[in-house]
Amino acid sequence: MELSNLRLEVMKFVGEKIDTFVDEFLRPIETNWQPSDFLPDSTNDNFLNEVRELQQTAKELPYDYIAVLIGDTITEEALPTYESWLIEVIGVDQVNEPNGWAKWVRGWTAEENRHGDLLNKFLYLSGRVNMRQMEVSTQYLIADGFDIGTGRDPYRNFIYTSFQELATNVSHRNTAKLSKEFGNVPLAKICGVIAADEMRHARAYKTFVSHILEIDPSEMMIAFEDMMRKKIVMPAHFLRESGVKMGQTFSHFSDAAQRLGVYTTNDYIEIMESLLKDWKIDGVQNLNDAGEKARDYLMALPNRLKRVAERTKIPTLEYQFSWIS
Repeated sequence: MELSNLRLEVMKFVGEKIDTFVDEFLRPIETNWQPSDFLPDSTNDNFLNEVRELQQTAKELPYDYIAVLIGDTITEEALPTYESWLIEVIGVDQVNEPNGWAKWVRGWTAEENRHGDLLNKFLYLSGRVNMRQMEVSTQYLIADGFDIGTGRDPYRNFIYTSFQELATNVSHRNTAKLSKEFGNVPLAKICGVIAADEMRHARAYKTFVSHILEIDPSEMMIAFEDMMRKKIVMPAHFLRESGVKMGQTFSHFSDAAQRLGVYTTNDYIEIMESLLKDWKIDGVQNLNDAGEKARDYLMALPNRLKRVAERTKIPTLEYQFSWIS
């Protein structure tokens, strides 16, 4: 059987539980939180006072923090790219199946869509941001697209989404923690609810991988190894500002995140270690020779990355982002 056909058969088998996955890992729309729950109400007579209060607390946020929050927002708002990418994955592309994988992707992106909406509106009201420059970067990120090295392979894509959802959880959780330290409790709540969504979504994608490991362990192990050799690149990897080459802005955004401790090389390593543990990689049975070699590489990788991290220096120079007024 061709590899793509085998992938399709596995996806159909695991996809028989789609309704269970949707019920367990997504929330009912009517009772889910919405961006307006955390923002000043424009229909309220006290709206302008609430906006002024929001702006006053936003003034205390450090430059690097605002830069990271904007980069996170742009990443979240590039959602059309992520939905169109996942809909093309083998097994997910059976869009006419009423209870197929497309049902999951639509429900997942519907929840994710709230994140960019909420952060965008907060930044707009904050008075700290050159919104047009931020919007230009968002449009560029969607128009440019991205290549994360997964192709249409569901195994590689689910490895990527498992890792990426954990990474965004770490990032939003740390921005929430910092907001609280800076005395901005409303923003801490905003980042906190987004982080909670990301963790729930991470549990979903990790569950998908666990099911596939039981059915097709060698191919999933090889896919895991391949993704980690390539390194998990962030969705904002091609981030750019007006007049700046593709990807150049991302390095400055990443430096700011490292300086703040929002998302660091050590976080990357800890996520890797958590996936090895959650998927019980050391105990997976029935691997072929290629699968065994892949596992050996994966089990040794965290220590190798730690040695590299010890030699990594974080730039101290703050870059002047066009996004920040």
